[in-house]
Amino acid sequence: MRRTYGIAGILLSAMLALAACGGGGGTGGNPLDTTSAAPSGSASGGGTAVIGSFDFDESVLLASIYAQALEAKGVQVEEKPRIGSREVVLDQVKSGGLTIVPEYNGNLLAFLDPKSTAATTDEVDAELKQKLPAELELLESAPAEDKDSLSVSRQTQTEQSLTSMEDLAKVSKDMVVGGPPEFKNRWEARLKEVYGVEFKEWKPTGPTTADALKDGSIQVGNVFTTDPKMTANDLVPLEDPKNIFPAQNVTPLLHKASATDTIRTTLNGISAKLTTESLLDMMQKISVNKDEPATVAKEWLTTNGLA
Repeated sequence: MRRTYGIAGILLSAMLALAACGGGGGTGGNPLDTTSAAPSGSASGGGTAVIGSFDFDESVLLASIYAQALEAKGVQVEEKPRIGSREVVLDQVKSGGLTIVPEYNGNLLAFLDPKSTAATTDEVDAELKQKLPAELELLESAPAEDKDSLSVSRQTQTEQSLTSMEDLAKVSKDMVVGGPPEFKNRWEARLKEVYGVEFKEWKPTGPTTADALKDGSIQVGNVFTTDPKMTANDLVPLEDPKNIFPAQNVTPLLHKASATDTIRTTLNGISAKLTTESLLDMMQKISVNKDEPATVAKEWLTTNGLA
């Protein structure tokens, strides 16, 4: 019996090999062509994903955490770092050009509905799910939070007796404020409406905002609370008693049609373990120690049993 079908077996093997090489219209393609992405939900382990990030280090770090965790689950991943602002990135997720982007729930809601008054994580997420475009899907928010702040130097705080953004309204017309390029468009009207804050000048200082506060070229800056330079430059975030800056939890945002169960489960697992303390620790390694985001991401994933 072992020998009777030897020739037939050889012929069958040859036919299967030819089919696998994709000489005709088969869907398998050339198995040696590593540039071809596996179809969504394929046997390669959960589909494919294009992961984008905003143009700052923390977003690049989070995207790398997502990418490496998904690769460990067999998902084929392409990373597109430092794409730009939310205006650009959101359009790419809606169109399917990006599958995933690490988002901040409060800023995303403020972008979709500038008049929203939601403040807590639960309030923000509930409202987001009602207002997200149909093409998008929001996964679970992490405890990790990186909030916007209006911060000042310790010297400015002392000289101007500043504790909160309400105090800032008394002196802001003589001050220069800095932040990301889009900061003025997003927050100028809201700051005036809620706190009566108006600045003499708005400067697009981007990632150098904390340094600009230290050297005095600006007096107020939109600095994120997990920026290690807050401590290194002795900056003081002003209190926000009216919650103009809502909760800012790290939250995966997906192109719904491109997502798989593997992608959803893996990213929700990351969110469950990502804390503000761990995010600040990772950012310290990147900003102060000059470690590469991918290296820091790998270390965190390994420590937490996620890769």
